[in-house]
Amino acid sequence: MSTITTAQQTTRSTRSTRAADRKPVWLHGLGATVAASAVVTAFAAAASAAGVSFETASGPIPILGFAQLTAFFSLIGVAMAAVMARVARRPRRTFVVTTVVLTAASLVPDVTFGFDAASAVVLMLLHVVAAVIVVPVLARRLAEER
Repeated sequence: MSTITTAQQTTRSTRSTRAADRKPVWLHGLGATVAASAVVTAFAAAASAAGVSFETASGPIPILGFAQLTAFFSLIGVAMAAVMARVARRPRRTFVVTTVVLTAASLVPDVTFGFDAASAVVLMLLHVVAAVIVVPVLARRLAEER
């Protein structure tokens, strides 16, 4: 029977933490993308079931469209984080400021595409939900300074 000392447990814990820290930003971003896509799609389905129409001039937005667009734009964010990690002097700050501005810009079409008030509010909320899931995960993986 072997006994593990506290020092051995700490060493093992430190090793596993270091191993987790070595995962690249894109791998964490991929997980956040999947989570954001699932959450946004679930919220969109719930809103649709509650009577929100998501109707545009060319027809309704399909529920799977929420997953696809969330994944697409989240992966763009992952790519931005990976590039900023390599080239920005202050990667974390640059990434957060950029994503906040882009998230704010993403709200404009929801107001201008002729959605009814409920649809526009829910769509804007979904943009923010996706950003709240993805941005912090990626930001935590970026250095304060290079």
